[in-house]
Amino acid sequence: MWKKLEQSVICRRVFDALESNRNYIHEELIGVPASYLDPKVFSQDDSILNDAPYLTALVNNPNHIGCHTLDSSESFFAGTQEIERELIELCAVDILKSKPFECDGYVASGGTEANIQAIWIYRNYFMQKYNAEHRKITILCSEHSHYSMDKAANLLNISIHKVATNQDTHSIDPDALKNVIDQAKENGAEYFIVVANMMTTMFGSVDDVDLYAAELESASVLFKVHVDGAYGGFYYSFSNPENTLNFANKHVNSVTLDAHKMAQAPYGTGIFLIRKGYMQYATTKEASYVEGEDSTLIGSRSGANAISIWMILSKYGPNGWMEKIFILQKRTDWLCEKLNEQKVVYYRNPCSNIVTIKSSFVNPSLVTQFGLVPDNHSAPKWYKIVVMDHVTIEKIQPFLEQMTMSMITL
Repeated sequence: MWKKLEQSVICRRVFDALESNRNYIHEELIGVPASYLDPKVFSQDDSILNDAPYLTALVNNPNHIGCHTLDSSESFFAGTQEIERELIELCAVDILKSKPFECDGYVASGGTEANIQAIWIYRNYFMQKYNAEHRKITILCSEHSHYSMDKAANLLNISIHKVATNQDTHSIDPDALKNVIDQAKENGAEYFIVVANMMTTMFGSVDDVDLYAAELESASVLFKVHVDGAYGGFYYSFSNPENTLNFANKHVNSVTLDAHKMAQAPYGTGIFLIRKGYMQYATTKEASYVEGEDSTLIGSRSGANAISIWMILSKYGPNGWMEKIFILQKRTDWLCEKLNEQKVVYYRNPCSNIVTIKSSFVNPSLVTQFGLVPDNHSAPKWYKIVVMDHVTIEKIQPFLEQMTMSMITL
């Protein structure tokens, strides 16, 4: 599915898709509760939009309500929905190693929504298929998992159990995992929704999904595995292509991606992917006025967001994306070499572009100046550097020099 396309081809494809949508201006559409962007506020000047497919998509304002990998969707926006379907298939097959046409998915508002969508589906799956009670369903994740897991537990009225990690490697501690599973069972849990991290937000650490599966199988409980690749999906999948946090692993049932991080798409471009046969557990039958009903958490959503991701991936192609990640890896290697020279204590997964430094090595004045992010704003123990496209060696060098000077002063 994933091919590098020339800019002219990308533009033509998006404009053709928009022309295949029903048009608010030129057609007699009087029943749709939406319109194009208000021209009194947002320019619709052809001289601006003719060579700007993404801006044109924003102005045309297609609503991608529903999940378009299922049987039917709102036919008003069929043209741009097809681009979203292509995007979902590209991510599932070419990035996450699914077999063709074996996954459903949609472009969510972000990783938080995509994670909650997964947990929502599995809660309903256990309730409908096994007649499970809320109190018998629990989320199982690491102590470094994103706060969206806590949100999901609160919203869906199920418990959450977190596993301690090794203080040096930040990986799941096998003994702690076994103890947490045992404790959860004592608390009445019989059905486990596992969230495995493909690069955590603070440390860039990666969970062993097979360790989770082995311990849960040993405990003789039912479980489903969701991978939170909100950060690592567009990075770790390429920096470590032999990883098992994808659909080639029989235990992995769904994955979150987040294009507004490493893919540099506009905010509001998370991606949810799940094996076929599970979206039905989130279908809202009451959405009868929506063609195809609605199986997503968010409901109405901008088709322009899906178009933006498709355009970015089509511009790079798979080889261009590999090169992008290769450059960031080398830049992160350089940073770590400099920290090693200064004997600074830090953590970095070797396939990650996140470097997390012990707070004792960072003068507080540097935090504000260089925009470092703490693990906890009230009592920070760590500060992280994320080597993104804009984080060049020219920007890292002054930080290293000032950190060295402050360490000498101390």
